[in-house]
Amino acid sequence: MINQDKESKITLLGAGPGDPDLLTLKGVKALRTADVVLYDALTNEALLEHAPANAIKVYVGKRSGEHSYPQETINKLMIDYALNYGHVVRLKGGDPFVFGRGYEELDYAASYSIPVDVIPGISSSIGVPALQQIPVTHRGLSESFWVITGTTTSGEVSNDIYQAAQSNATVLILMGLKKLSKIVEIFKAAGKHNLPAAVVQNGSSSEEKLIVGVVESIEKLVEKENVKPPALLIFGEVVSLHPSFKSLAKHYASIA
Repeated sequence: MINQDKESKITLLGAGPGDPDLLTLKGVKALRTADVVLYDALTNEALLEHAPANAIKVYVGKRSGEHSYPQETINKLMIDYALNYGHVVRLKGGDPFVFGRGYEELDYAASYSIPVDVIPGISSSIGVPALQQIPVTHRGLSESFWVITGTTTSGEVSNDIYQAAQSNATVLILMGLKKLSKIVEIFKAAGKHNLPAAVVQNGSSSEEKLIVGVVESIEKLVEKENVKPPALLIFGEVVSLHPSFKSLAKHYASIA
């Protein structure tokens, strides 16, 4: 039911990497006051339980390779619901400003003079490795980290990966599983055949799957285990700190 007495407001809310318990307390409070929730494919639907029972919940897709609403349509829905119903919570996987197109939505809302609050979420780029006890930085191994999209808007591999592969930094690649073969080639060209690597499918969820190896072997391991998107790619010496990598290293040492 349209309620024109309510003030129009939008909250861009980061849902975190998948586990509903990783939503912030501020995020829970925002959902409790929502009149409308627009949520993506990569958000856990259990989070909708925090919203009022009479709140409108609208699935807007946004998953690679599947039907999804164009960003322009989402922008318009967000404004229409805010103008007609009041508080719209735009629930997005991870963090709204880490490959979440959050600023585009903020900017669009500003063009209608609708106030926007931003509530950060735990980005899968750092949250998922942490849950696997893989630090993105570690004294003596990595002094920095790159967070890169695996596929640009043109459908190509990001040029930043070429630069990152030349560094000693931890490289975290989102939305890159379909480009894994090309990414592996880039690291090999940089002489990183034996660099520790990991792939985490559906990080923090009940469908989580971890693959650990090195650049030389990671593609075959991913194929063998039938890993599917969404998945995070991790390249760097920090992967060697994972217990399964230590076992892998012992195995290779025993047959060398």
